Amino acid sequence: MKLNKKEITELLPHREPMLLIDELIDIVKLKSATAIMNVQKDAFYVNGHFPENPVMPGVLIVEAFGQAAAALTAHGIDKKEYENKLVFLMSVEKARFRSPVIPNCKLELKIEAIRSHGRVWKYKGEAFVEGKRMADAQWSATIVDKNN
Repeated sequence: MKLNKKEITELLPHREPMLLIDELIDIVKLKSATAIMNVQKDAFYVNGHFPENPVMPGVLIVEAFGQAAAALTAHGIDKKEYENKLVFLMSVEKARFRSPVIPNCKLELKIEAIRSHGRVWKYKGEAFVEGKRMADAQWSATIVDKNN
């Protein structure tokens, strides 16, 4: 199973420039997926981080992990259960940034749902460029009503 960017926008409230993931592939319902993020040299963060040596900010890698997890979860649960809901990041644990992510690359974010308890989910993920691990993290998120 695979989702393109248009299908991802139907699941997530994020829009450009904050919608970071371009595809969700290798989806195993409510278990795992790989998000693809095409890191571009003209991305909004490149000019300021850092102009002479552009690097994708680590915090945006964590955000991309979160978006991938939210899309995986939203795609896997009943559409009626998810409408009028949002997935909010609750905590980030064990985040490690091993190598800088340079523009003009394909960042692959392999994510896995570790467990869920009601509306709270725990995930882990690893980010790769050309097979090299660039970052990893664990995080928790919750599903909340949109109007709260």
